[in-house]
Amino acid sequence: MPYAFVQDVPADENIYAQVKELLPAHPPGLVAHIALKRDGGLRYVDVWDTQECWDRFRADHVEPAVEKVLAGFGIPHTHDDVTIEPIDVVDVWLGE
Repeated sequence: MPYAFVQDVPADENIYAQVKELLPAHPPGLVAHIALKRDGGLRYVDVWDTQECWDRFRADHVEPAVEKVLAGFGIPHTHDDVTIEPIDVVDVWLGE
């Protein structure tokens, strides 16, 4: 069963770009990732094959990359202002 979530983070496009540069281009299990601007930061909408795929990618790649980038800005890596809301996937339709 797919695992999907909406995540709001207090980051800007520059921080996002630097983190993304440290991540593999095609993470195993990723179906779709969308990054959107919003007041106060960015919003991510992700769909993964399973929650286990996301949890593994987050632990092995995302958290270390975020830690490294934020340290470069002198920003502590906390999850205080991060919200994650699981969502139920009805359908994912991707173009070619």
